[in-house]
Amino acid sequence: MIINFGNKIARDIWEKDESKVLPRHMWIRAKALLTIMYYTSTIDDLKIKGQPPNIRLHKLKGDRKDEWSITIHLPWCITFKFKNAEFSDVRLENYHKG
Repeated sequence: MIINFGNKIARDIWEKDESKVLPRHMWIRAKALLTIMYYTSTIDDLKIKGQPPNIRLHKLKGDRKDEWSITIHLPWCITFKFKNAEFSDVRLENYHKG
């Protein structure tokens, strides 16, 4: 279950199926991955249900070590925190750029 979004890009894709920032060709995949997250309650379920090609589920490191990432289409990812069967601070971002 997604309990909150951490940025406008994620919220726009979820609520409006569009974004002024995320490239258009990624909108459907991003929405599909968010939908899987919404109906998933464990990381293991995400691995099983969310295995469209190249999802690349992995933990982040450093100051973001409590976050996870899945790939929409490089360099764009969905990043999130996961605790007690809930996804929080869900963001669509290119965290590699800076």
